[in-house]
Amino acid sequence: MLHIGCCGFPKARAVYFRTFRVVEVQQTFYDPPQPRTLQRWREEAGRDFIFTMKAWQLITHPASSPTYRRLRRPLAPEERPLAGMFQATPVVERGWSATVASAKALGAAVVLLQCPASFTPTPEHLRNLEAFLDRIGDVPFRVAWEPRGDWPEATIRWICERYGLIHAVDPLARPPVTEEIAYFRLHGRTGYAYRYTDADLEELWARCQGFREAFVLFNNVSMWEDALRFQQLVSSM
Repeated sequence: MLHIGCCGFPKARAVYFRTFRVVEVQQTFYDPPQPRTLQRWREEAGRDFIFTMKAWQLITHPASSPTYRRLRRPLAPEERPLAGMFQATPVVERGWSATVASAKALGAAVVLLQCPASFTPTPEHLRNLEAFLDRIGDVPFRVAWEPRGDWPEATIRWICERYGLIHAVDPLARPPVTEEIAYFRLHGRTGYAYRYTDADLEELWARCQGFREAFVLFNNVSMWEDALRFQQLVSSM
């Protein structure tokens, strides 16, 4: 089972829903829309369409991140130190509650915890992450985790196995440590402006082998065209 799509809507939703069968919603990272808005997207997409989504940045990113400029209601000065890095704070808990509500409204199959590069495997960060994962308990969706930077493979594997996480990766940069379900995010080999070559897409197809289910989500400037080309390549196999 191979699910091909984009990180976000590079075209109008109606066009997207006719073309692909999965999308990773980005708005839930910056500032979640109202649940009724997400429920409308669910209805527009149809029963067989798959939604995944990014968790709200309040959980993962510090308030110094430039992405916080997109909050409709900026954090109060006293809230800013309490945001992100999986801290046990009311701000992070608010972020998770809103994320769960968004996931339920969308019927999301996967929620992605995308970490900033500043979230390194320090003892404090590991304690925060493990305590957060202990607190969230059972949820009606799979959780994928995308660590950035120089994380030891053994540490990633231990956390994913203990908490049942999917290791989200760019498969052309590194392989995942988890098996059975792959969550691939294609960020561009040299950055967002990168356009994938035919050889890249053939390599990507090879990287998808051996998984029971794989999500393949393009996150580059030509995501629409590259996802279409990959979809056509898979159809011809």
